[in-house]
Amino acid sequence: MNAIADDIARLLETAARAARAAAGELARAPRPAKDQALHAAAAALRARTAGILAANEADVAGAPDLSAAYRDRLTLTPARIEAMAKGLEEVAGLPDPVGRVLAEWTRPNGLRIRRVAQPIGVIGMIFESRPNVTADAAALCLKSGNAVILRGGSESTRSAAAIHACLAEGLAVAGLPEAAVQIAPTADRAFVGAMLRAAGLIDLIIPRGGKGLVTRVMEEARVPVLAHAEGLCHTYIHAAADFAMARDVLANAKMRRTGICGATETLLIDAAIAPALLPILVADLKALGCDFRADERARAICPELPAASAKDFSTEWLDAMLSVAVVDGVESALAHIRRHGSEHTEAIVTEDAEAAAEFLNGLSSAVGMWNASTQFCDGGEFGFGAEIGIATGRMHARGPVGLEQLCTYRYHVIGTGEIRA
Repeated sequence: MNAIADDIARLLETAARAARAAAGELARAPRPAKDQALHAAAAALRARTAGILAANEADVAGAPDLSAAYRDRLTLTPARIEAMAKGLEEVAGLPDPVGRVLAEWTRPNGLRIRRVAQPIGVIGMIFESRPNVTADAAALCLKSGNAVILRGGSESTRSAAAIHACLAEGLAVAGLPEAAVQIAPTADRAFVGAMLRAAGLIDLIIPRGGKGLVTRVMEEARVPVLAHAEGLCHTYIHAAADFAMARDVLANAKMRRTGICGATETLLIDAAIAPALLPILVADLKALGCDFRADERARAICPELPAASAKDFSTEWLDAMLSVAVVDGVESALAHIRRHGSEHTEAIVTEDAEAAAEFLNGLSSAVGMWNASTQFCDGGEFGFGAEIGIATGRMHARGPVGLEQLCTYRYHVIGTGEIRA
């Protein structure tokens, strides 16, 4: 076992040292070269669609026991491959984040100080199921001047390899180092452990997947981590909500794609409107195939709803299931979210601007929505071109992580011969 562990450690070190060298080149690469690589990779994705779909079909066939949500995440379609290609092109169209002057000031002694954006360095990306993460993460890391080592789930190995080949083609066309975007050279789970222990070789780990994966990464990592463990999102329908808007927003927030982290898992509805609106909302969602777990106050209005346990309100369903609670105003809704939420994304539906402000200002979550679906918590929807993940911690970045969040900064100090007294 020790020999195997040593072999895995050597594989990781080789990959990381190559990535470090590539990151040095990328940090100095001009924008046209990075953009050329992204456009060429997008063209390769389109040209190789049939091969990518065949690889994905083999992955799906090789993982028969996945839940419906995980199967949806794993499955690629022509439309999803086209979305990946467009995502690469959108990232190419965004301003280069490297070298931006974030702040500038002059000291009384004449020194001019600039805070300048620079790449983080080498990113370790650990993800499950979604093969499109291969393209999204590579695009964002490349444009922000970072090298990346991608370790996808074993269930998506063929798909990830097929997508990676397109990215490698793009780098070659632009004359950029292929080691800038690498996939793990082995599917052995020990490689993940080696990544987590690679302090000094990898600068930042970003996990993207289920709670089990993220918890392991947070517990074992000796490298800084940017992550969220769960997406337990709430939609709160305030007493001053427009009923038609509430129906549309909730149906989309819950049922558009139930297996994503931005899907609403809990409906909170004000007691003042619950008797009139809740039966309509339940009927809407039932027609879309949704099931429910409801508190006593909601069941008093809709007795057919199954009773919820306290655990249900702390469950990220990732399925066509919705927890329902009746609340008494904004503060009651916020108290419920603080008790059960994961600080991901919360929404309020209301025509009352003061109530909306109270709700948004009272949240500690990374993203707050007003009169919009929680499923808009997405890097592409935020104008980032794509996202490498969602961050719910309190340091460095929060919400969708795009180009700017993949940069740190340094200082340039410009003098005219000043010396310190």
